[in-house]
Amino acid sequence: MLKSAYRKIIEYYIVHKELASRLFRKRPKVYARWVKQYDLSSTSLSFEGVTTGPLISILMPVYNPDIAQLIAAVSSLGKQSYQNWELCIADDCSTSDQVRRVVSQLASTDIRIKTVFRTENGNISDATNSAFDLAAGEWIGLLDQDDLLHKEALSLVAQTINDNPRAQLIYTDEDKLDESGNRYQPYFKPDFSLELLRAQNYLNHFTLHRASNIVRVGKWRSEFDGSQDYDLNLRVVEVVEAVDIVHIPFVLYHWRASKGSTARSIHNKSYAVLAGQRALQAHLDRLKLDAKASPVDGLPYYRTRFALPANLPLVSIIIPTRDQKETLQKCIESIVQKTRYYKYEIIIVNNGSVEEKTIQYLKKLSDLNIALVIPLNGEFNYAKLNNKAVMASSGDVLCLLNNDVEVKSVDWLGELVSIALQEGIGCVGPKLFYPGGRIQHAGVVTGIGGIAGHSYKYASRRASGYFSNLCIHRNVSAVTGACLVVRKTVFEEIGRLDEVNLKVAFNDVDLCLRALDAGYRNVFTPFAELIHHESLTRGKEDTPQKIQRFRSEVEFMNRRWGDRLVHDPWYSINLTLKYEDYSLSFPPRRHLKGIGNETSNNSVWPNYAGS
Repeated sequence: MLKSAYRKIIEYYIVHKELASRLFRKRPKVYARWVKQYDLSSTSLSFEGVTTGPLISILMPVYNPDIAQLIAAVSSLGKQSYQNWELCIADDCSTSDQVRRVVSQLASTDIRIKTVFRTENGNISDATNSAFDLAAGEWIGLLDQDDLLHKEALSLVAQTINDNPRAQLIYTDEDKLDESGNRYQPYFKPDFSLELLRAQNYLNHFTLHRASNIVRVGKWRSEFDGSQDYDLNLRVVEVVEAVDIVHIPFVLYHWRASKGSTARSIHNKSYAVLAGQRALQAHLDRLKLDAKASPVDGLPYYRTRFALPANLPLVSIIIPTRDQKETLQKCIESIVQKTRYYKYEIIIVNNGSVEEKTIQYLKKLSDLNIALVIPLNGEFNYAKLNNKAVMASSGDVLCLLNNDVEVKSVDWLGELVSIALQEGIGCVGPKLFYPGGRIQHAGVVTGIGGIAGHSYKYASRRASGYFSNLCIHRNVSAVTGACLVVRKTVFEEIGRLDEVNLKVAFNDVDLCLRALDAGYRNVFTPFAELIHHESLTRGKEDTPQKIQRFRSEVEFMNRRWGDRLVHDPWYSINLTLKYEDYSLSFPPRRHLKGIGNETSNNSVWPNYAGS
């Protein structure tokens, strides 16, 4: 007994020491090493860029820039391996005469540089529109007056356009430059995520649009200055197909974090956050969505909160259980006492309970009409238990819930249901915590652990996540079946849980992947919180029979989903599958793919080979 206790203490220490070492290591040094080994300019890679393709127009609004940084920005274009570009500079009536002289000198050295000098200051949107009016290219990108493009940026963009003739919007990964010119804080982005875009302008740098789409939506609007690009992106996304939004998973833009810049801190331009909120609300209003955009506390990001319909749909909360009366009781009482959403039914599937106190408790719940209790004896088959309960349910919305889950936030069910009811949404999951407060679930990343794993497992409840993605809603490949909300019509359409091949493990992941295949989006929201005591009823996979069953489920998932498991569209190929902490992958998984992505239509890889 004592040895067992010591073993648990040691295991806990090892797990959390490793986690702490990864969370608090000097990440800038780690990234510098990663760049040296795997950046496109690395000597360890052989990259062959394209030389033919469309004319790409780069817009640069200018106002009283740092002259040295302006020259560096323009020079980064001159160093491009792809030459079919033009630079359109619009000076927004800078107060320094030197700016006009330098801009004119730069234009005199390269016929591809066009200039316009505005006679009055109109701020960023008006200046950007003036630059756009100079452009002749089919594709339009933006370069800030003090930032830099990677020397292969336009080559990869041109290759992407050549390989994806339907593309309408292209965006890349980005990092930042400190005042010494060191690269840091890379943002390795997901493929297109509408729910993430409705929380932050993650497209940001480097984003390119077809010129025709910019004209179509009315160009940049001065009433959204500060977040004018976010406003434009939202309007363009409304009129193009998601499949035609293409992500290049390489850092091609270096955002300079100088004093007073948004790159260093959004609080330097707090007005931009308010403008972004208004841009997001305008987007929701145009789509006639009954939703409100609000700021996330302490962050420059947003929450899109959908209103529940006046006639609330009935939610069927389905809870499989066996014995463990105290665990089940804590779950039921937390639902009854803490759930603000009132229109629900509880269906408990009794999988052969033998303890008298559990049997009596189930009888009490049934007699008091607190829950409908369905008996289903036999082996533990999580998928079958839930499927049977769905057949007996009356709700339009299903909530699969473990019996060892405890409600934490009163709006948990309303939040999950409000998202699940939206058109195009498949499965929705909340943030789950261990009883001690550490994170247990914040969305599922496929490929971690071989099949799938919970992002941020064991992280502090105070952690904000990679670019604050623990604090905002976003698309994910899957959510855990410990608490999963889905419309019944969607559940039936995609074929229910697989009770033949995935009796216990991965049936939730499989369900979510089938939802994606059917064209739905799965969503993680941090605005619903619950406590998960994790498998108290059934215990660990530690018997020979359980181990064999688990192995067969792993093999089945690999057969059914193959390479899709290691290419999660909402988790960068540049991030690790060894850990759940969004740390860098050494090496990145790019070498597994060629041009295009067999599992997602909106991410591309360039032609290159490792040495």
